[in-house]
Parts: sequence; C-alpha cells; structure tokens
Amino acid sequence: MVQEQSGGNSAIAPTAAASASAIKKDNRMNNSIDSNQKTLLDFKKSLLEEQKNGESRIEKINQKIEETKRIIDEERVKLEAERLKLKHTNEAKDADYTKFTELRNSLIEERKRMKTLDSKASGAASGFRSRRDRYNIANLTRSLEQIEKDIQTKKLSKDEERRLVLKSKEIATKLHTLKVINKKEDTYKNMAMRFDDLKGKMTQIFDQKAEIGKGIGKLKSNLDELLNQREELYEERRAIIHQVREAGAKLEMVDTQLNAIEFKKSRLQYSSERQKRHSDRERDRDRRNRHEVPQDKMRKNRENQELWNSLKEVAMKKMTGGEKLTFDEMKLIYSDESD
Repeated sequence: MVQEQSGGNSAIAPTAAASASAIKKDNRMNNSIDSNQKTLLDFKKSLLEEQKNGESRIEKINQKIEETKRIIDEERVKLEAERLKLKHTNEAKDADYTKFTELRNSLIEERKRMKTLDSKASGAASGFRSRRDRYNIANLTRSLEQIEKDIQTKKLSKDEERRLVLKSKEIATKLHTLKVINKKEDTYKNMAMRFDDLKGKMTQIFDQKAEIGKGIGKLKSNLDELLNQREELYEERRAIIHQVREAGAKLEMVDTQLNAIEFKKSRLQYSSERQKRHSDRERDRDRRNRHEVPQDKMRKNRENQELWNSLKEVAMKKMTGGEKLTFDEMKLIYSDESD
C-alpha cells in the first residue's frame, strides 16, 4: 500500500516538470513573437510614413500639373491670336504686293521714257548752254513769240526769213518736247510718291510679319518647354504612384504577418492556459490522492486485481481454444500482476 502511494507521487512529478518546461518554452516563443511583432510594427510605421509622404508629393505634383496646364492653355490662346494676326498680315501683303510690283515696273518704264525724252530735248536744244536754259519754257516761249513777230513785222530777206522760220520750228519742237517732259515728270513724280507710300506700307507689313514670326517662335519655344515640363511631372508622378502602391502592397503583407502573429499569440495563450488548467488538475488530484483514505485505496486495488484476473482468464480460455489473441490479451497472459 505504501509502495502504491509512492508510485502515484512519482507519476505526478514528471507531469509537473513537463508542464513547467512547456510553460518556459511558451514564454521563450512569446518573447520571440513579441520581438518579431515589434520589428513588423516599426516597419509598418515607416511604410505608412512613406505612403503618406508619397501621397503628399503626388498632391503637390498634381497642383503643378494643373498650373502648367493652365499656362499651356494661355500660351496656346496667345499663339492662336498671333497666327490669326499673321494670317491677316499675309492677306494685307498679298493684297498690296501685286500693286507694289506693278507700280514698280511702271515706274521703271516711265523712267526709261523720261530718259529718252530728255535725250531728245538735249539734242534739240544743242544751242542752249545749260539744262536750266533747255527747260526754261517761259524764255523759249518769249523767244518763239519774238521770232514770229519779227517774221510778220520786219522786212526780211529770204535767207533771213528762212533762218527765222527754221529757228521758230526748232524752238517750237523744243517747247513741245519740254512740255511733254514736264507732264511726264509730274506723272513720274506722282507715281514715285505713290510707290514710296506703298513701299513704306510693304516695308511696315514685312517688319510686322517678322515681329509676329518672332513672337510665334518664342511662344512655340515656351510651349515646347511647358509640354516637356508637364511630361516630366507626369513621369515623376507615375514613379511616386508606383512607390506608394509598392508601400501599400508591403503594408498588406505586414498586416497579414501581424494578424498571423496575433493568431499565434492567442493560440499560445490558449495553450498556456490549458496547460495551467491541466497542471492545476494534476495538483488537485495529487492532493486528493495524498488525503485519500487507505481503505479506499485498498478497495480500488482489490477491484483492479479482480478485473485483471477476470481479463486474464478470458484470454487464457481463448488461447486454449485456439483463438487469435490481441496484443493486450497476450500481455495479460505473459505479464505478472506487479506489471
């Protein structure tokens, strides 16, 4: 009976030791889990900060893009206005350029005719000493009138009359030529004045075209630069969006791992609590065994012995009857009661 009590206590001791070992193991695992959880939480914090900064940068870039778009639209409106102005200037140039070339050609032809008449006048006035005399129509007119008066009033010889008639014809021809030249000169002067006015207008048109073209070139250059800036902003935004999405994907993985850790911690806590309850039950059973009435133990031993004898007898009958025995039945036959 004393031996049985000792055996019961020795069976309980390893169970308590195993429970203590399991609790220590759980504690070590908990510490490891807590360390991993802290690392993941720190990593999650950095990812959230990265995501927040990325979204802030994206918002700023969006504002820059909108501002750049606004300026681009304004520059395009200016460019369209300058192109329309250039179109009107070209239309004005086309409308007057034909007149300009025609008037220039007419002026060249008129200048040629003037030179021809001037040559004739010079030849007809070979007796005059200067160009001023050749073109002095009043003096020539008086001379012609005097000659005609002399022919009519004076008594002249045939040679003198012939000489005055020839001279009268010469002066009359010269006067006619000079009058034609003067008329042509007036026409030429008027034509030259109109040409100068039209030439000034054409010069102004071409200067205006050059100025408008310069402005268009500058606007186009500005537009190209703005479009390049907008494309660079788009590219920068795409890169940051990619980074934010990567941070989001990493956050999902971290959250998954943190959830797994929480699940594992709850399992460990449940296991620890169950182990504790088991240890408590073992201690309670140990206390009950230590305080159990010896007669009750003896009665239980007798009952166990009777059950063992009964099972062994059944096994022996099966063996003698040639029936197949189970492993437990063979143990009953070949084992001692003390086993």
